[in-house]
Amino acid sequence: MQLSDFTLLTEELDHPETVIWGPDDRVWAGGEGGQIYAITLDGAVEQVADTAGAVLGLAFDGDGILYACDEGRCEVLRIDPASGSVEVYADRCEGVPMDEPNYLAFDAAGNLFVTDSGDWHERDGRIYRITPDGAVGLWTRSASRYPNGCLVTPDGSWLYVVESSAPAVVRLAVRSDGSAGEPASVVDLPPLTVPDGIALDTDGNLYIACYRPDRIYRFTPGGSLEVLADDPQAMTLNTPTNIAFVGSGRDIMAVANVGEWHILTADVGATGVAPFLPRLAR
Repeated sequence: MQLSDFTLLTEELDHPETVIWGPDDRVWAGGEGGQIYAITLDGAVEQVADTAGAVLGLAFDGDGILYACDEGRCEVLRIDPASGSVEVYADRCEGVPMDEPNYLAFDAAGNLFVTDSGDWHERDGRIYRITPDGAVGLWTRSASRYPNGCLVTPDGSWLYVVESSAPAVVRLAVRSDGSAGEPASVVDLPPLTVPDGIALDTDGNLYIACYRPDRIYRFTPGGSLEVLADDPQAMTLNTPTNIAFVGSGRDIMAVANVGEWHILTADVGATGVAPFLPRLAR
């Protein structure tokens, strides 16, 4: 596709890292100053909350409560969009403080998988699993090469994880007892690529947004890695980090550009898989 196929949704955000579709039919994103934004599809922006940190990954539960990875606070936060209240959901595992909670995804049962990226090239990344009652457990250290964006497959059997410093996307089996299988390669990216976020469509295509270069890949079920969009001058795509399918039909791709202030949208001819929205015990 051409860069002219992208439409500017808004350029009023503070270096948005993540973009998701909310149950209120708005696009949600975070800012590097702790802002939580809600954006209508006609581009109206509302700041709903402020974490006083730096917001990375976002996910909603089935009650409309928002969960955020905050790298400034090194915590996973729970945010009530109705009141703007912010509280700590998790900040440590087995007594060890989180290092860089980066992205998160629910499964159908309400378990929340959280990537903790660690340090670049140190292979010290971790993935946590937070049960619906809020108990934090170390799920695996095996996907350790700066684990970043992640998603749970529609059947709940796999967690797909971007390993940014590999660079690659891997998948880990979610076993029947909740434990992690060993990482298996999904796709290796070209050298000097820094993948960040991923999204899946209903035909099984995997979309991969890259922090470097300014590019989005599509990896087909047949094993073909295609360049969906590329911006060598970083004028439209500027450090695209996370992507999501938005709109009532999830047929619009939204792209967060952490290098700038904007979110883009485009029709890529696909329908996205909806994330799980479980109801949690409180």
